[in-house]
Amino acid sequence: MKIATYNVNGVNGRLPVLLRWLEETKPDVACLQELKAPQENFPEQALLDAGYKAIWHGQKSWNGVAILARNMEITERCRVLPGDPDDLHSRYIEAEVNGIIIGCLYLPNGNPAPGPKFDYKLQWFERLTTHAADLLASGLPVVLTGDYNVMPTEIDVYKPERWVNDALFRPETREAFKTLAAQGWTDAIRKLHPDEIIYTFFDYFRDAYGRNAGLRIDHFLLSPQLDSRLIAAAVDRNVRGWEKSSDHAPVWIELADL
Repeated sequence: MKIATYNVNGVNGRLPVLLRWLEETKPDVACLQELKAPQENFPEQALLDAGYKAIWHGQKSWNGVAILARNMEITERCRVLPGDPDDLHSRYIEAEVNGIIIGCLYLPNGNPAPGPKFDYKLQWFERLTTHAADLLASGLPVVLTGDYNVMPTEIDVYKPERWVNDALFRPETREAFKTLAAQGWTDAIRKLHPDEIIYTFFDYFRDAYGRNAGLRIDHFLLSPQLDSRLIAAAVDRNVRGWEKSSDHAPVWIELADL
């Protein structure tokens, strides 16, 4: 089973890129972030024509998350991260697909830091960690994937000294990710590629993609039930080089069947 995550940076504006990637790589499940489209403007029919059923939670102008599945049913579990009924951002959606719980997330950026946006990021991280603990306690196989907006270690960022005060790399952010992972989650990319320089995001400025000056901020965390089933994990880096592509590249894992 192949599961992918892709911050599309505008699902309608980059729909040709998304459809091309789906056709060429054929993930069984694809988690999307930054739809930047209200609920009614999600391109459901185009994705159905491409062979994918979808659930989504849109939001006008920014945010938005979706889960797509090919030749499988999707059973939605929730579309809001628990813990704050006043939080109206579309940043989390969760479903069961083929016996696996899949949480698709778009964690807040948090800049400028310090400040209210950074406080919101850390509060959201705390809510995610609480919910993740509940998911682990269920004993079910779980994937938590998406744009975490955090580089966990220095190997995950080009020239880390330039990012020390950024919300994506501040000690508080990295510690929050470490605390989450320490519950018992496996960082899929790092399990299979522990020392390799791998990036998932390349800024549009200063030819970041061409210089391989990137960040690893899109992650897969796997529950213990899936750790032993992980057989591959990689980044479709070339997609970032396509015309009118997102500034993120798709990331994917492959799980052995039971």
